This record gives sequence, structure tokens and C-alpha cells, in this order.
Amino acid sequence: MSKSEAGSQARVQTWLFPISVMTISGTRWGYMDALGNVRLKPVWEDARDFQPNGLAVVVKSGHAGVINLEGQYVVQPVYDSINPFSEERAIVVDAEGFKMMNEQGVILTKRAYPFIADVENGRAVFNQAASDPAGESGTKYGYLDASGNEVISAHFISANDFQHGKAVVQVRDHQYALIDRDGHQLAVYPYAYVGPLGDGLLAFQKETSGTYGYIDERGNIVIQPGFTSALPFKGGQAIVNTARDYKSSYGVINSQGDYIIQPAYNDIQALGEQRYALGKAIDPEQPFIGSIYAIADAEGRRLTDFKYREVSTYRNGLVSVSDGRQTYLLNLRGRPAPGYPQVEGSGTMEAAAPDLIKVYVDRRLSYVNRTGRIIWRQNTIVPLAPPYSVREEKYKPNRDYLVYYPQVEGLSDPSQQRALNAKLKMLSQVKPIPAEKQLDYTYTGDFEITFYQKQLLQIQLTGYNYPAGAAHGMPSIVYAIIHLSDGQLYELKDLFKPNSNYVQVLSGIVGDQIKNDPQYAYVFPDTYKGISPDQPFFVSEDALHLYFNPYDIGPYAAGFPTFTIPFAQIKDIIDMEGSFWRAFHA
Repeated sequence: MSKSEAGSQARVQTWLFPISVMTISGTRWGYMDALGNVRLKPVWEDARDFQPNGLAVVVKSGHAGVINLEGQYVVQPVYDSINPFSEERAIVVDAEGFKMMNEQGVILTKRAYPFIADVENGRAVFNQAASDPAGESGTKYGYLDASGNEVISAHFISANDFQHGKAVVQVRDHQYALIDRDGHQLAVYPYAYVGPLGDGLLAFQKETSGTYGYIDERGNIVIQPGFTSALPFKGGQAIVNTARDYKSSYGVINSQGDYIIQPAYNDIQALGEQRYALGKAIDPEQPFIGSIYAIADAEGRRLTDFKYREVSTYRNGLVSVSDGRQTYLLNLRGRPAPGYPQVEGSGTMEAAAPDLIKVYVDRRLSYVNRTGRIIWRQNTIVPLAPPYSVREEKYKPNRDYLVYYPQVEGLSDPSQQRALNAKLKMLSQVKPIPAEKQLDYTYTGDFEITFYQKQLLQIQLTGYNYPAGAAHGMPSIVYAIIHLSDGQLYELKDLFKPNSNYVQVLSGIVGDQIKNDPQYAYVFPDTYKGISPDQPFFVSEDALHLYFNPYDIGPYAAGFPTFTIPFAQIKDIIDMEGSFWRAFHA
């Protein structure tokens, strides 16, 4: 065996890949090797891919940290989030703000910032609040170096990442500039907008409401304005749009402004490796519903038919595609890659190791080998204390409607079990959906066990309805709180003594929290009028948690406003002899 072969074999056996497992504490993440052996037990709430530096971001108790391939913490889980490493630096976020960290976990910045971008070309964009000479406040942008020092002060209105030692910044209204790594101006552009660098040409607008063209780095107009959108050049080509209404007409031009691909598509995606995905509108009168794609080369030659709903980017000559029913890899000729499997469902797949394919299809992670044999797949049964268990079922009547719903097993009375499981299906939005009809929305549903103690099982049922073309979808959360002995589903009133006036008591506690706790400052004034008798809720070992849906009392960004009330605070009205309480306290 050659030295290179030995090194490759060592990598296959020692490199680790994230895996997910359903447990009684929710989904937990760990790592396996390329042969499917669990090397790091599933103990994390999230686990990202190991990066080339042998480090991976994981989440424990709601906070992000970094581990090495032995599972040892290089960075303790103390951050709100950690970006992937870029140029040996990672941007972390905690209660103070954004900071820059090296691979040893040392914070390099001298203070926290409202924002820091990833390090690119030795520089990282940051911003901070600033006042202009007229006294008006705003946000200004500058650059940090890889040591966390402010090498270019925050005085730009906007700033792009550095590429090849240069970056485009906005100095003031109708003035952009090209700067070097020390902030020296290399060129000035007196235009309403100038985009980021790309192969020596920059998209620009003469006027704010005008069309786009391209200038060179000296500011000379190379391609006259005429596009309604213009992306950066890459490989001597750029994607542009010519449509003047809500429809799109995307094409691809060369550096002389000539069309390589005529502007006739609802969408075009650059896939890398000199390939494009050309998208035709599924419904030309409702182009916002989405596109169906074909693969084309850099000369505009179409290599496939229009049949793909999802297309990723090329990597080492392979691209993941999904036709809505199957997911597989294509080669550069647009043909199914020989020696790779096709899997049922919609999603992505990639070669993770020489004989390991990472598959993320229908919102579930698995790994297969080149022949399609399963190496790892998330479990579908969660054992509880015998004889109980929770089984995952999948419902996908339409390519745009996917629900994973729970079914509880082990109840002594089959009729009670059937009644419970029918209710769980209904709460999970398992309902008749036409198979071939193009929906004007997508819906995904899932579940997770969030609390299990003695005879009480609590399952969180989540949903996300995304109307086509909307700014965002609408999430939903419902808790099924179950007594395992008889399948009873508890309501809020079941926790309290009869005639306890629990609505008034709980309403007062929540009102006090809104008034006195700064974390609820986002609540819209005068929107909270008290809780309802059937207020959405869930429980934990020591507390009751009441929550509201998005927009009920706060902005969408606030999510589900949740109020925690310790049981000790309301013990006088809890029915401690009742079925609900005794289910997890007897």
C-alpha cells in the first residue's frame, strides 16, 4: 500500500460525519465514521460537519461550542452561535455581540460589535452605530484584520468583502469607491449603486431607479445600463434579468454584453464548473410558485430536459438534483453519474468520502454507500419505559406537502390507542391533499418528544406553511400532552382545581412579567388582554409554560412569546390529586 493510499484509508476511518437520533429528550446529534460506527455519542442538540481544520460546531444546552475529532471541547458551549471557520477565524455571537475567534478559541477582538462578517482575503467587514456631522445617527462599516484589529475605521455607508486585495465600498450617496486592504482609494464611482467585484467588472446604476449595466474597475462604462438586475461576473459571464414587470426574463451575458443564454427564463442559477440551471416557471402566470430546471453548459447548450425541482452546485464534477420523486447525482454531461445510487424523495446528496454518500432527503439525514446500501439512517422508533414507544410515520401525498407524525404504542386498551393516534394525526395536519396538483404553498410538519416523566408524555408538533411568493411562512406549534395509561390528552384546565379561577391568576402573572421583565419589551402596547381558558401551553419538571402564536401580542421576529410560571408560584390552585399532576408526580 502506497503512502497516499494509507493516508486516504486513515482519513476514511478517522474522519467523522454528523448523525441524528430521536430520543426521549428530543433529537440528539453525534458522529459516526465512514463505516457507520458511532464514534461520538449523540449528546448534542445540533452538530455540524467537521471542517477541513478538524473542528466542528456543536450545540449543547442551547449554546454553541467547538469540538475536535476526539470529541473534546476546543471551545466550551457558551456562545449563542458560531459561524464556520474562514481563514482560521470564526465569528461568534454572545450576549455582548459579535466577536472574532481563532482556532484555539481565543477571542481576538478587543470588544464586541453589532455585526462582523466572515474573514475574506484577510479582512472582515464590521459595523457600528455612528453619527454624521449633522448629528443624525446611523450604521457605518469598516474592516477588521485577522488579528481582530480595526485596520479601516467604520466610515462607509456600506462595504463588500475583499477579493484579491480590493473591495467596493459606499462613501456617500451617489459615490462608491474601490479600496485596497489599507483603505486607500483606487478609484471613485459617482453612481447611485455599484456592486461587488467580479472578474474586473462591476454592476452599477446611474440613478437609483435606473437599470443596471457594468463598469470596469477604473469606472469606465463597458456595458450600458439596460438590465433590471445584474449579478457579478464570474468566469467571464454574468446572469442578468431584463423583465420590467413581476415576471422574470433571466439570461447570461459575456464580458462584451452579448448573450450566451437568451433572456427567457424564470430563474437561472450558476452551479459552478461552467454549468447553469435554467428555470422555466411551473406556472407562467404565477412565476413566484417556482421553477423547473434543466442543466446547461457555459455555451448555453442544454444538457438535460426541464425536469428538476431542486439543483445544488457542482462539486468535483457532480451535482445533486431532485425531480420531486427521486434524488441523485449528475455528471458534467448532465447524465446520472455511474456508480452512484438514486434515492426516493426530494433533497440533496453528496459524496462525503470515497464510499460514503451523505443524503438529506425529505428532511431526514442518512448515509449510503456507492451501491445504495444504508450505512446510517435516523431511527423511527423511540422506546419509552416498557411497554410504551413512539413510532414515526411519514405522510407525503404531494411533493410540496410533507409531515412526520407520531403514533404511540403500548397502551393496554387498543381502542384508546387508536383514538389517541387518530387525534395525533389530526393535530399533525395529516389530511387529504391532491397528489398531482401544483399547490400554491408548501407545508412541512414534524414532531419531537420534549418531556417524558412517569406516565406523562409530551410531544411537540411543529408545522411550517409557506405560501408561494410570500416574504416568509407561518410556523405553528401544538403540544400533545398524553397520559400513557389511557391516552388522555390534557388541556390547561386539567392542571387546576375546579373553580380555581386559574385564567385570572395566570393572566395576572403573565401581565406582571410583560410589565416588569425587559425581555418582553417587544410586546405590542395594549395587545395583551389576558390568557384564554384554552391558552397554548406545555410543561417541564418544575414549571408551566404559556405561549402565544406569532403576531398575537408581538412581531413575527419574536416567534412564540413564552412565559414561564414555576409550579411553586401557583401551587395553591394546582389540583395535586388530579390525573394531570399525578401523571408525572405520583
